[in-house]
Amino acid sequence: MGAKTWMLVLADADAREALAARPQLDREATQTLAHALFPDEQFEPIGDGDLSCTCPPNKELHIGCFPGVSIVAAKEFGIDYPSKLPQRFIAAGGGGTVTLHAMHSVVDWFAYAVWTNGRLRRSLSLSPDSGVMEDIGPRWPFEEPYWSGARPAVDPDDEQDAYPLPFHPLDLGEEALKALFGYQLEGAIDPPLIEPESIPLARYKRIRPAWWKFW
Repeated sequence: MGAKTWMLVLADADAREALAARPQLDREATQTLAHALFPDEQFEPIGDGDLSCTCPPNKELHIGCFPGVSIVAAKEFGIDYPSKLPQRFIAAGGGGTVTLHAMHSVVDWFAYAVWTNGRLRRSLSLSPDSGVMEDIGPRWPFEEPYWSGARPAVDPDDEQDAYPLPFHPLDLGEEALKALFGYQLEGAIDPPLIEPESIPLARYKRIRPAWWKFW
């Protein structure tokens, strides 16, 4: 399947620290948040997933509320221009931090954005086919080795035009997962990182009720 994500993380403080505590899933709060974010839909429970799969099909929602942090995985977050995320999702973070993380291994695309207190701090979206689609705000520290050439997409001895970007977006996407949330999807898990399978998420089938008019 490859590495894929389209998720939003709402955190009161540090999401990485909150997840490192292996928090318990609050199912009542999870259901409440699902209805608050998608008020026009109904939800049918279809079991549990976990943090290793935050790329649900279009008709599913994977979501979890924990002390200090909530994770919402849905089709709405797989967008090329994160800064255009609808305001209702940003407002759900209250006065905390809202982080969008999206990537797709098939096209080597990665995007992320961070808002604090409702203000956009950073947004980046890039792929080899489309180039840099969005680059707003100062680069975050975990990005620097990639932009500086320390994590090249191709061997320096290869042709310079062998890859249109200085690094693979998917590599930066994995680095973002580690820096922002304390886990990774691909490769051997470093000891300080959590196993994504240790964080459960509730899975729901998304149902949009049919509306009928009678005259």
